Amino acid sequence: MSIPSERPEYETGAEEELKEPPRYKVLMHNDDYTTMEFVVHILKTVFSKTENEAVEIMLNIHRNGVGVCGTYTAEMAETKVSLVTHWAKKEGYPLKCTMEEV
Repeated sequence: MSIPSERPEYETGAEEELKEPPRYKVLMHNDDYTTMEFVVHILKTVFSKTENEAVEIMLNIHRNGVGVCGTYTAEMAETKVSLVTHWAKKEGYPLKCTMEEV
């Protein structure tokens, strides 16, 4: 029995281009009731921002009416929006958090 000198060719489908999963921006919206301290706390805990990053994003939300908290896969963005909404409601704030495809 002889061993073939070449490896057999297999159909791998390697020609198919792998696409990156869609990315989503998580947005926080300004309101007249949620405190700046609570927004900074959320940015630090849910979005892992530093104190300086959180304050910068919070001020952007305050000045422009909306701010980007981060960009994530769909599942991660949905989880973060859900966490923010849950914590805000629990604390009695009407803080709105949404996601938008990039």
